[in-house]
Amino acid sequence: MTLTPLVYWAQRHEEIYLRVELTDAVVSHKSTQRQVNITVRKEQRGWWERLTVQERKPVFLAPDFNRWLEESDAEMEIREKEEKRNRLKAVRHTEEGFVSLKTSFLFVYNLVQFLGFSWIFVNMTVRLFIFGQDSLYDTFHTISDVMFFCQILASVEVLNAAFGFVRTGVIPTLIQVVGRNFVLFIIFGSLEEMHHRPVVFFVFYLWSAIEIFRYPFYMLRCFNTQWKTLTWLRYTVWIPLYPLGVLAEAVAVIQSIPIFDQTKLFSIPLPKAIGTSISFSHVLHVYLILMFLGLFINFRHLYKQRKKQFQTKKRKTH
Repeated sequence: MTLTPLVYWAQRHEEIYLRVELTDAVVSHKSTQRQVNITVRKEQRGWWERLTVQERKPVFLAPDFNRWLEESDAEMEIREKEEKRNRLKAVRHTEEGFVSLKTSFLFVYNLVQFLGFSWIFVNMTVRLFIFGQDSLYDTFHTISDVMFFCQILASVEVLNAAFGFVRTGVIPTLIQVVGRNFVLFIIFGSLEEMHHRPVVFFVFYLWSAIEIFRYPFYMLRCFNTQWKTLTWLRYTVWIPLYPLGVLAEAVAVIQSIPIFDQTKLFSIPLPKAIGTSISFSHVLHVYLILMFLGLFINFRHLYKQRKKQFQTKKRKTH
């Protein structure tokens, strides 16, 4: 006696769904599955009144009520799928637009900073070769305008980190930006006596030497691209240059303390009964302590970044 499996069917405008139950069949291969699901694409889109040619329904054929829909419901299902597809397409288009806009913004920002710090570094190097030691004493007057521009613009990096445009810590970025701007605007900018000090040259030169490797690295990363030599330089040159930069900043702060004491600039006046004022130099003494604390925090942060970068590369090569 030939066994006929039960067949359950359902349809959509473009497809037929068949579910064949094999509960009474002998399965010859090692499989525990007792049913076969088949999807058949219709040659022409449309709605069938029945599955078989003959009007009389075979005994073994039954509707698959788990998937069964009336024609109007199937049309509604199509509309819902199309609406969902359109919504996903719109969201994807918006996200792609945002990503491209963010990428363009970050690339332009890093490019501008790279050009600015490159101009500073090249200009100072050329002047050093041409004028020798004399170039150390007029650095502020020749370089400060571009340095002011670059360091004001660097404040954007704190916002980028805060809003998640770049994956980096907000605190280390804030420490570096605030620390540099404090030295640039308060120590150098507000004291004319500091303009001709050689320490200005060393601070500016060390800052720019770090950035001419950092910003082009970020430019390439905007497009998920890396240049091995540049990557190594970005994660290595800071090891000697960053502590030297902080040391130069500390020298500048120490040199400015007697000037602030003498000029009483930024001093906080107290009531006449006390008859004195709080010198800004007291703030600078505290700042020196915070400066080296910031050095420790940022050095640890940069070391972790370097370790993570090169460990990831080693895993990829293996």
